[in-house]
Amino acid sequence: MISVVGHTAVDHICKVSHLPGPNASASILERTIAFGGGAANIAVGIALLGGRVSLISAVGGDFAGSAYDSRMKELGIDQRFFIAPEKHTATAFMFTGPEGDQMTYFEWGASYLFETEKAPSLPFVHMATADPGFNVQVAKQSGFASFDPGQDLHRYTADHLNTILDSIDLLIANHHEYAGMCKTLGIDRDELISRVPMAIETRSGDGAVLYDQGKEHFIPAVPVPCVDPTGAGDAFRAGFLTAYAAGYSSEDACRIGVVTASFVVETCGCQTGLPNWQTMVRRYGEKFGPFPSHGPKRA
Repeated sequence: MISVVGHTAVDHICKVSHLPGPNASASILERTIAFGGGAANIAVGIALLGGRVSLISAVGGDFAGSAYDSRMKELGIDQRFFIAPEKHTATAFMFTGPEGDQMTYFEWGASYLFETEKAPSLPFVHMATADPGFNVQVAKQSGFASFDPGQDLHRYTADHLNTILDSIDLLIANHHEYAGMCKTLGIDRDELISRVPMAIETRSGDGAVLYDQGKEHFIPAVPVPCVDPTGAGDAFRAGFLTAYAAGYSSEDACRIGVVTASFVVETCGCQTGLPNWQTMVRRYGEKFGPFPSHGPKRA
């Protein structure tokens, strides 16, 4: 069982004429409302790929019985939710400019429960965007632990990051988040990577770089027409975690991650284009050749 900790949210995804500076405005060209939240996106991706997954998250009084709730139940996701009846489920507002650059504003809503709830001890867990204190608890008392600071990086202090880095097995972040963590900790990128047994840096359309056992591996992206980049990173994590938990090598799991992510950018919405295992395997073969074998399961 793979556990994922973090936000469940409703996404408002907007394409805009440009990303404005302070005291300026821009035109919204398209707007889509979709299921989202970093942890929920990953959990849905894992379930679609055939993995067993539990989602530790927080939702508002508007979630039970909603279309999103029904979708998770249909996929067999184990919902381990903190519920705030008087709040609404977290909401993200994402604005993407013509060059693919993006700005996000996130309203926590019910996710503020992470600040006060007790964290569980989990055998195999990925910590996505969530409250820093909650993720510190999870990291300190779990088995295999993976961490992704995401858009909540600005909430983390050096103490938070140091404790998590001392406790995790895998760090996954994009190049902007690596830079942000280095700034908070006062260290360089090489030192940050050396702090953890395994690290992955995602690089959008340029693929990903894996650092494992002192070796560096570049994993190229799968070139597809990009409709919307939102959710590609979460899809990569879903693909990687599903494969790694199933016993695939870290390098093969990264390839599975970039293939999974390629489906998401072809549509608008973090979960709209997520593939099942068979669909992912076909595209893997087109890009990387014969599908690899795997070793013993890790979760």
